[in-house]
Amino acid sequence: MHDIPQLHEQNGFALAGAHGNLSCTDCHTAGNPLQFDRVGNDCFSCHQNDYMTAKSPDHAADGFSTDCIECHDPMGSGWHTTNVVHDFFPLTMGHAIQDCNQCHVTGNFSDASPECITCHQQDFTSATNPNHQAAGFSTDCATCHTTNSGWSPTTYDHAVWPLQGSHIPVSCDQCHQGNYANTPNMCEACHLTDYNATTDPNHVTAGFPTDCAMCHDEGSWSNATFDHNTTSFPLTGMHTNVNCIECHAAGYTNTPTNCDACHMTDYTGTVEPNHTQANFSADCTQCHTADGWTPSSFDHTAATGFALNGSHQNVNCNQCHAAGYANTPNTCEACHLTDYNATTDPNHVTAGFPTDCAMCHDEGTWGNATFDHNTTSFPLTGMHTSVNCIECHTAGYTNTPTNCDACHMTDYTGTVEPNHTQANFSTDCTQCHTADGWTPSSFDHTAATGFALNGSHANVNCNQCHAAGYANTPNTCEVCHLTDYNATTAPNHVTAGFPTDCAMCHDEGNWGNATFDHNTTSFPLTGMHTNVNCVQCHAAGYTNTPTNCDACHMTDFNGTVEPNHTQANFSTDCTQCHTADAWTPSSFDHTAATGFALNGSHANVNCNQCHAAGYANTPNTCEACHVGLWNCS
Repeated sequence: MHDIPQLHEQNGFALAGAHGNLSCTDCHTAGNPLQFDRVGNDCFSCHQNDYMTAKSPDHAADGFSTDCIECHDPMGSGWHTTNVVHDFFPLTMGHAIQDCNQCHVTGNFSDASPECITCHQQDFTSATNPNHQAAGFSTDCATCHTTNSGWSPTTYDHAVWPLQGSHIPVSCDQCHQGNYANTPNMCEACHLTDYNATTDPNHVTAGFPTDCAMCHDEGSWSNATFDHNTTSFPLTGMHTNVNCIECHAAGYTNTPTNCDACHMTDYTGTVEPNHTQANFSADCTQCHTADGWTPSSFDHTAATGFALNGSHQNVNCNQCHAAGYANTPNTCEACHLTDYNATTDPNHVTAGFPTDCAMCHDEGTWGNATFDHNTTSFPLTGMHTSVNCIECHTAGYTNTPTNCDACHMTDYTGTVEPNHTQANFSTDCTQCHTADGWTPSSFDHTAATGFALNGSHANVNCNQCHAAGYANTPNTCEVCHLTDYNATTAPNHVTAGFPTDCAMCHDEGNWGNATFDHNTTSFPLTGMHTNVNCVQCHAAGYTNTPTNCDACHMTDFNGTVEPNHTQANFSTDCTQCHTADAWTPSSFDHTAATGFALNGSHANVNCNQCHAAGYANTPNTCEACHVGLWNCS
């Protein structure tokens, strides 16, 4: 048959490797050589004898798996160990040994530990150069060793603490002293002896820090450097050339950075100027730089908040700092009180001028003094700008009053057109005048008094209303117009009892064409009332005039005969039947007025038939009108 390989592949057992060279009967051992029954695909079906007879190692005794391909290569040509798949622990270099039992000493080939110490415990404990056990080395051989045959050469990645410079050739034991666990990495752990033995300079006496890296690198001890810029006091200028011990005389720890810590001798020895007598600050940086003592400078503005401008720039320091340089006052009088007291044009003391020179003077010269009056509560405008200061400040310049009469009382009392005193004018000049001059004067009557001058009032001479003065002048009409009121005859206001409030009928234009808006009263005029002469209703005057109908119409009521209102005892409230338009047509809402609706035959009955006894208290019971009919029935 030519399709034997294909049939085997279809059955899941390809004839590969050594299987490809076998005779069919090697596996199909049935009696009939022409009949090949199906054989199981598992290895043990054919290789049980191989498994049971294998002695190196003894598969059965060691409990090896019966699945041959776990260790053997099906593509191989034999059982050789080179066919064992050992990928989980590659057998390379020193591990490439032929005898499995060297590692699998217990005969257990499953779950064998890959840890180094499992096989190399004896190597670890017997190592003496160095003594691994005493040194506390890791039992993970791969930390220092490779799988090369033999334990050397060894390597160790010192990445946690890189070995550089002179540290590279040092024997491990020099630092680890036989113990490799928790070895300290600070300098003094190894180099304290070097530190203590150093005499140039003496590190102990100098109080140097024990952190060697601050000054040394790992190349050698010599050529030590120190980056002072990493401290709070970088070295600049002349400081870069100073020997360390000059500043660090007391050691290198907590060295002060204030100037006088090193330069107090310079400070006390200076005579130009004498810093001690002058009470200069011991902070050299206020005047000097690190480049040298000279040239020196002092930023007066930044350091003191008092800028030296104008004439102050050329003054010798001692003139202001006679008592020293600490807490020098910056008020003008502290230096210029003598100038203030000696000034006679004008005499500042007599005039009571303030001692704050800056209010009138600048820092250029004393001459051309100015004063910005706008910075006060009384800015100078108009004629005030030309007045000599002493005219207003006769009592000095402090607490000068700002009210007008403080300066202008003479002007006030001397004025005759009009006479301000007699007129009792206000002494507040600003009510009529401006700072530009006495004339033209003006007075905003509306804003100042709340009484606007309109119409004829605008042309009236002030004295006509203010005859008694200008204070507390009343603003009621009769105060000025009572004479007009009393003299009026058409109509006679007094006889008519008109109110004295002229504005009720008159405007401010003229007396003529007076009007009165009756709608502003409780009795608006409508209909025929609008054509009636006022005196017909106001015969007794215009105050408390009654608004009930019979007050004016009682004659009409009594004289009416169709029907006779008096006999009928009608109500005197005309509005019950009449309107203001006329007496006729009249109407009476019987339902609304009496509560007795006139329906049916009642609507056509003459009023007198029911109201024979009058219209007041007429009964509304049936028998009151119909008892006669009832009796006849």
